[in-house]
Amino acid sequence: MLIEVNMTVNGRAVSGKVEARALLVDFIRDHLRLTGTHVGCDTTQCGCCTVHVDGKAVKSCTMLAVQAKGKNVVTIEGLASADGTLHPVQEAFREHHGLQCGFCTPGMVMMGVDICRRHPNADEKTVRHELEGNICRCTGYQGIVEAIMDASAKMAGGRA
Repeated sequence: MLIEVNMTVNGRAVSGKVEARALLVDFIRDHLRLTGTHVGCDTTQCGCCTVHVDGKAVKSCTMLAVQAKGKNVVTIEGLASADGTLHPVQEAFREHHGLQCGFCTPGMVMMGVDICRRHPNADEKTVRHELEGNICRCTGYQGIVEAIMDASAKMAGGRA
């Protein structure tokens, strides 16, 4: 049995029919063809699938698509401005070399935005604690942590 889901994704109203057990990440990737949201583990361990649902970071591999019905979802593709200007966290990742292979980057950036929203002027201890649910196998995290702290400071000070 297929269920109709309607939601807003990256500012655009979308709909589709999904099985009741379909995950939000599968709806985003397979139905909407927004492949920036990655699937790394399917068990909520890695954070590669992190998106924002109604303004909060959510691991989309553990949320059903039907649970997002009527919600506002933002993926990595919807983070930059329409003119292509990068979000402050994206820019900070570029400046601080917060990526290497890039596989975890979309989830890290989305989590970073959420950290900046909840913790203006976040310090290193806070950022490291908040990132515990996101795994990077390449960078050693230092560039990621520096990027999020820098973006947090800029966004809190209105300089972003």
